Amino acid sequence: MIKGVKINRLMSGLLLLPMLFILFAAGCSAASDDTTYTSARHLMVERQIEARGIEDVRLLDAMRRVERHLFVPMPYTPYAYTDGPLPIGEDQTISQPYIVAVMTELLELDEGDRVLEIGTGSGYQAAILGELALEVYTIEIVKSLGLRSAALLDSLGYENITVRIGDGYVGWLEQAPFDAIILTAAPSQIPQLLLDQLAEGGRLVAPVGEGYQMLQLVEKQDGKLKYQDVIPVRFVPMTGEAQKQD
Repeated sequence: MIKGVKINRLMSGLLLLPMLFILFAAGCSAASDDTTYTSARHLMVERQIEARGIEDVRLLDAMRRVERHLFVPMPYTPYAYTDGPLPIGEDQTISQPYIVAVMTELLELDEGDRVLEIGTGSGYQAAILGELALEVYTIEIVKSLGLRSAALLDSLGYENITVRIGDGYVGWLEQAPFDAIILTAAPSQIPQLLLDQLAEGGRLVAPVGEGYQMLQLVEKQDGKLKYQDVIPVRFVPMTGEAQKQD
């Protein structure tokens, strides 16, 4: 679902084939670049995502559509479809494509769902969510990253994504409850305020812990929370109020 982006200012597995790198280094025409990126993106989905067990057809199609290289700053653009995280500035990273796929699939999104993302970062995860859900609300604590991602998402036509500059620890109460919540930075424990904003039947996915973390899935059923450990991961720590709670 591609539509523009609004910005809320309430708080202000595998490397690419060697030949692809040769083409980048040699310098290609714009048309050739588009073809190369498209081929690399499809290889990414085939070898890094599908081959490792991701089965959600809508998600796979979304990852084929969303141009990850647009969310990666130079000089890292040629590596946008490799199997790993990349720097995006401000000591933050864009997550490994496979981890993006795992976290998104765990949410089990329907077209009518409303999603809260904590940690906009590059905007790539928000774009994937925007392809799958009705509304996406995403919060970024680093103003420069939030503004940059909002501008990019706007230029790509995601009208169903709203960006807020602020501390995601407190969530987005006036838009709650949410069918799904995803954290792309790691708290030592999931903030209660976010759990409170999860709708009945909703799912929350978050990396939890310090240093290396455990990816957790939380489901709310009959008002009760069910926790499930998924896989070990490593994310940047959640900052702001979350640090004060440690």
